[in-house]
Amino acid sequence: MARPAQYRGGSAAELYEANRRYYDSLWAGAALVEPQRFNTWPLVASLLPHGARRLEVAPGLRPRLPLEDTQFVDISGSALAKLHGRGASVTLSLVTALPFASESFDLVCALDVVEHVDDEDGALSEISRVSAPGGVLLLSVPLHPARWTAFDDFVGHRRRYEPDRLWQKLAEHGFAVERSAVFGMQPKSSRLLDLGMWCLTHQRERALWWYNRVFPLGVRFQKKLDVRDGIIGTDGIDEILMVCRKR
Repeated sequence: MARPAQYRGGSAAELYEANRRYYDSLWAGAALVEPQRFNTWPLVASLLPHGARRLEVAPGLRPRLPLEDTQFVDISGSALAKLHGRGASVTLSLVTALPFASESFDLVCALDVVEHVDDEDGALSEISRVSAPGGVLLLSVPLHPARWTAFDDFVGHRRRYEPDRLWQKLAEHGFAVERSAVFGMQPKSSRLLDLGMWCLTHQRERALWWYNRVFPLGVRFQKKLDVRDGIIGTDGIDEILMVCRKR
């Protein structure tokens, strides 16, 4: 669950309400981008034959799993309403309190989620609990605390992961990394990031209008996802995507 830039402290309930308002506003004017348009689709398609029971956590309107036969969880009513309007099964809930029975899903997707949550163990524990033995978790997180920038603060990151700590944390919750790839669409230009943050802070409505119209176009220019067996070299990598297996 992301912490919006406007949030500066308070109780867990206040944080939840700030997030809900932020994402409802973000997704209210956005269009859904089909999963097939992302560079993750070939990987996802390869996992579907073994993932009959599927869950995606906090997709907003950028889901990576198929809309049909996938259960979606988010805190944004705006996003869930649009997903439901396209025939998806949706539930309003937090990643730290998933309303499903244990071992309910063969394939779980949680991209850019865990790094936003104060209670990372609570989030990973719930993801592990609802994952079936032998099931697959598709997970992405940012790496290297030393690479922290104002952008991390702005988008609500609570942490970046040191690789060794990440592998250990996954193992603690019963997951082993089978494949991995460089991930993320963050612009490399610091000036572009600074401009985007300034616009979202000072001209928010106009910035959201541009984001919700320009982002779908930017999807066309994604690089092909280069998925490797095992764990890729992480030096200089800003974000990693992992295919993990539940032991």
